[in-house]
Amino acid sequence: MPGRKQPIAIYYEHPHWFKPLFAELERRKTPFLRINAAQHHFDPAHLNGEAGYRLLFNRMSPSAYRRGHGQGIFYTQYYLAHLEQRGKRVINGQKAFRYETSKALQLSLLESLGLPYPKSRVINSPDDAVAAAKGLRFPIVVKPNIGGSGAGVTKFNTREQLAEAAAANQLDLGLDNTALVQEFIPARDGHIVRVEVLGCKFLYGIKVHLTGETFDLCPADICRTSGGQELQRAACPVDALKTGLRVEGYTPPDSIIHSVERIMTAASIEVGGVEYMTDDRDGQLYFYDINALSNFVADGLKVVGFDPFVKLADYLEKEAA
Repeated sequence: MPGRKQPIAIYYEHPHWFKPLFAELERRKTPFLRINAAQHHFDPAHLNGEAGYRLLFNRMSPSAYRRGHGQGIFYTQYYLAHLEQRGKRVINGQKAFRYETSKALQLSLLESLGLPYPKSRVINSPDDAVAAAKGLRFPIVVKPNIGGSGAGVTKFNTREQLAEAAAANQLDLGLDNTALVQEFIPARDGHIVRVEVLGCKFLYGIKVHLTGETFDLCPADICRTSGGQELQRAACPVDALKTGLRVEGYTPPDSIIHSVERIMTAASIEVGGVEYMTDDRDGQLYFYDINALSNFVADGLKVVGFDPFVKLADYLEKEAA
């Protein structure tokens, strides 16, 4: 951008998700730095290299521990705090990442905003799982508090199944030994909706058609349209088509868009997505996941009619100017 000399810093961990963003910035000849969140250090007394860029865009993933980089999750909280305390502009900063890495906090936020979410309990010991499930409608799921891409989510159809798993120490409470015991919601018409925001404002929506076999609904990893057309795989894992998930563009009602924007503004998530579904049993809508890591749908031009990475690059340049 004319008049701007300092580069934009992209702080990230996943090796593939952000290739489209890097390619777009390179196409524009926009100066940027790649910062590896999985191996990094800083000096609390100085900004050092941080003084060399205009802003930092936080793209750290809570599912990093599945790729051997779990140490970067808590470290990122400290690093973002260091930057913000010294006045550095951070997109999806410490507050946003705190919500990204706590499903319990996400539900507390939804409660404070008066928005519906699946009935849940928060536990810090497998021994409490059965007691916590009292009053919940089965099936239920146990979700690690620090998740990402469906990591560690386990479904239990009966109280007996849950009790057996707890007794056998088979419940995954994740990195911080905290988890949700939550009612499982059967999705009406077999799909969920993910609404993406940019600058806390609506960017696009997608319907993700479920198979019932996975909780991993990462939009960059869904590489087939609802009509069966294969999408470009720039950000897709090699086995993405094996999931059977399909996606289509969708614009939610204005009331939903307004609720999503309220959520993201309250959480200080400038770039991210909110997922919701409708309970097939009674038609109740539930918000159930808030994401500060938005890697965007694969082949956005084909699915939603435009390339989200172009708009993201526009936003980064504007904020860095």
